[in-house]
Amino acid sequence: MTLQQLLVRYTAFAVVATAVNLATQRAVLQLGESAAHFTAAMAAGTLAGLVVKYLLDKRWIFFDQHSGLKHQGRTFSLYALMGIATTAVFWITETLFWITWGTDGAREAGAVLGLVIGYTVKYQLDRHFVFTQGAKETE
Repeated sequence: MTLQQLLVRYTAFAVVATAVNLATQRAVLQLGESAAHFTAAMAAGTLAGLVVKYLLDKRWIFFDQHSGLKHQGRTFSLYALMGIATTAVFWITETLFWITWGTDGAREAGAVLGLVIGYTVKYQLDRHFVFTQGAKETE
């Protein structure tokens, strides 16, 4: 895969995962707008986006064809672990935009900005620590 193909594919998958994340947040926020609802929305959106992005990255970015519960569990655990710091960037950015402007549009803009930064860093972490065999094939 060329670098351009990789960038287009990775960006498209990030957009899909972001849309899933934000749609999940909106669904949770329909239940209320308290701090607890906001926190639950961010957590649910993050989990939904993480699962979608993992499945897409595993197959179409890193070409990981391994199967089996043990491998999947290990790989997903590492993938999620690499996402902890990048999720913090996303959550902090989204929260700052929400606190500063107090609108859904601002919150979502902060989420998108945080996710762009996070996904950029996460790709490098995943390539070097999670999908090491697939990463060598795409270089």
